This record gives sequence, structure tokens and C-alpha cells, in this order.
Amino acid sequence: MTLSRTATETVALVDCYCRAYEHLFVDVRSFEHFKLLHFGLIAVSPRKTLPAIARVLGTEDAQALHHFVANSPWDARILRQQRLNLVRQTLRQRPFLLCIDETGDRKKGRTTDYAARQYITNLGRVENGIVSVNACGVLDGAVFPLTFKVFKPEHKLKSSDQYKSKSQLAVQIIEELMGQEFCFEMVLADCLYGESRQFIEALEGWGFKYAVMLRGSQGVWMPQGRNIRLTRWRQFNCVFDADEHQPYYIREALFGRRLTPRFCFVTTDPRLLPVETTRLIMTDLEGDLPGIVGHYYRLRARIVQRFKRMKNGLGWADYRLTEYAAIERWWELVLSACWMVSQQSQAFAESLAFWADGSERSVLTEETPEP
Repeated sequence: MTLSRTATETVALVDCYCRAYEHLFVDVRSFEHFKLLHFGLIAVSPRKTLPAIARVLGTEDAQALHHFVANSPWDARILRQQRLNLVRQTLRQRPFLLCIDETGDRKKGRTTDYAARQYITNLGRVENGIVSVNACGVLDGAVFPLTFKVFKPEHKLKSSDQYKSKSQLAVQIIEELMGQEFCFEMVLADCLYGESRQFIEALEGWGFKYAVMLRGSQGVWMPQGRNIRLTRWRQFNCVFDADEHQPYYIREALFGRRLTPRFCFVTTDPRLLPVETTRLIMTDLEGDLPGIVGHYYRLRARIVQRFKRMKNGLGWADYRLTEYAAIERWWELVLSACWMVSQQSQAFAESLAFWADGSERSVLTEETPEP
């Protein structure tokens, strides 16, 4: 595929990053829009709708950007595969923590694919919206995006769809990441997945260490005659960012005798045990469990906070699209911009220096088939 002319330059960061995707586009205008959207997504703007991005870019041609997202001949799945190739090569076989979470955003109207009245995590209540299961990684403090799958409510399925629960989607995500030879050493997830027997059995079958949350009211089967013993409460600070932290308390629950998996209660108030902020954590980790679980609870809270803040800041929910094929493209563009930002972290500095002559990137582009 030959481009008729050289694509117009934007800024060095965007041009350098997007060069690895150039061969995926059939014409130079599409590649230029790909670069412009990355530039617009990282620009300072309260909203990242296409009209807002067009204004930031100094053009009123928002329709051309909309055409690129909705109708231009490029494949979000191939773009995602190329991005994951880049992520995998940047990691260079270094093991990382995998975090599974869900994102829900409110959407008005009834025409958006897979939007329905369901629990929206960003709001903490049931609203009309669209939900996705997301996977991100963390390496040396750097949070980076991996992939996502939309949740399709049963009454919103199309004729070609097959219903899958959120925990089934999470298992599928992990299977796909394993198939692409990603090397993660531990899985963190919230209570939706921790309470799924299928999800836990899959992790145990693969041999992954895990720390998953359960609701404080979750029951645990015990052998007859065994009693629950509780260790003393220990305080730790859950730091969300430099200016926001909250004291939490943690203690281990021994169901009869110490078995695997092990359990810890985490709460903001050890006296009242409020339902909203009390969790039971299940893990197969060994050692000083309150100390270890406190660390991973704190870490997961920071991962989720940073990842959602990054996605929301780059416009994850700012699309004005109704067909999922276009929404999937938008989400993939947002995660691509997320990865462009994430790879500037010190955790990936060595890999970026290794790519300085462009030789490693040439290998990456050969791995991804053209549409």
C-alpha cells in the first residue's frame, strides 16, 4: 500500500508514536485523522467530543473526524492487535500485575447499542448506560491499558450475539492475553469477579496468584465443627493520589485453621463495619497476610483510580455514537492515546531508548496483518 503523499505533521510525540500504525490505513487522509485524534485526545479540553477536538485542532471539519471514526475503512481489532504488539514488545517479558475492572457510563436514549438500565460503576447506582469489562496492567508504578470487552445485556443481544456474563468476559480477556504471550504474575479484581466461581477456578487452573474482593456479607463454607477466629485490626492508609488518602483497617479471618485461599476483612470503620466500605478479600498469597493484602488493596485502589481518571480525561465516555462498531473504534483510539501517554513513564524508559533507531518497530509492523 502506497500513500500518495506524506502525512501532515502534528507534534513529535504523536508523530513518533503513530508511525507504527501507518501501514494499517489505506489512504493518507485516514492516517492524518488518526494522528489528529491522538493529538486532540491528549489536548487540554474539558470534553473530548469530536466538535470539541475539531475546535482544539483549529478546524471546523468535525464531520471528517466523525467519518473517520464511524465509516473509514480501518479495523479496530487490527489496530488493537498492533497496539498490544507494541505493549508486549515494550514490556520485554517483564512480569506485571493484571487488574480486571469494569467501566460504566450513563447514556441517554434507547438507540445506543448495548445501552440498558444496569449498574453504572461511575455513578454507583442503576442508570441507563453502557458497561465494559477492562484490563489494565501495572509495572513499577506505571499503569497502562490492555484491552476491553463490552457487556451485552440479554435483552439487548443482536441475532449474531451470544450472551456472556462479566466474569465470562474477564476469563476470555485473560485467555486472549495469555495467548498473546503477556507475562503477568498476579491478578487483582473486585467483588463481581471474586464471587464468580468460574473466574476463581480459571485463575487457579492457570496457576495465577490473585487477590479478589468479596462483599463483607459473603458467606464461606466451613467444615463442621470449625470456628471463625479473627486477628486484631491493623491500620493502613489507602493513598489514591498525592492529595487524597484515607485510613483503612484490616484483619485476617481464620475459618477453622489457616487454609488456601485465605481471607481478610478491610474496612474504614472497625466498629461499625459500614456495608459501603467493608470488603472481604480472598487471596492465595502467603506470608503476613494483613500486610500483603493491605499493600495490594491499596495498590488496586490506586490502579483503578488512575486508569479511570486517565480514560475519562482522554474522552472514554465523550462519544456521540450509537452503533457499537463505531463505539469500539472510539474506545480503541482512547486506549491507544492512553498507551501513548503511559509509555512515557520511567518504567518504559529503557525500552524506548532501545527503539531509538526504529529497528524494533519495524519488527512490530510486520507482525500485524493489513486489513
